[in-house]
Amino acid sequence: MSVNPVDTQLRQQQLRVLRRKWLKDQELSPREPVLPEKKLNAVDRFWANFLQKSSPWRTYTFKTYNIGVSAVKRILIPAWIVHYFVKYHLEGDVIKETGQVVPPIKEPSGGHHH
Repeated sequence: MSVNPVDTQLRQQQLRVLRRKWLKDQELSPREPVLPEKKLNAVDRFWANFLQKSSPWRTYTFKTYNIGVSAVKRILIPAWIVHYFVKYHLEGDVIKETGQVVPPIKEPSGGHHH
């Protein structure tokens, strides 16, 4: 059983035409895809509105965050540094009522701790 070469050429040409047509049909127009409008539940609506640029929630959250960061930078960290220096680098303790300075306890240099 032999196949006519003209028939095979015609078939290949038809297949090429069909492939080109199929590829052309796969291209989307600027209007596609048309998707149905997505309905959001209450939580998704809240977050969608929260993340809008002009949202008051976003503005207040950003301001609160900036105030917190500046408070940590300007108050807490310097206070911690001063506290650390006073606690570990100054000699003796001061009794508030009398103003008496208690010298630091001297460790015995015996070598053994019991």
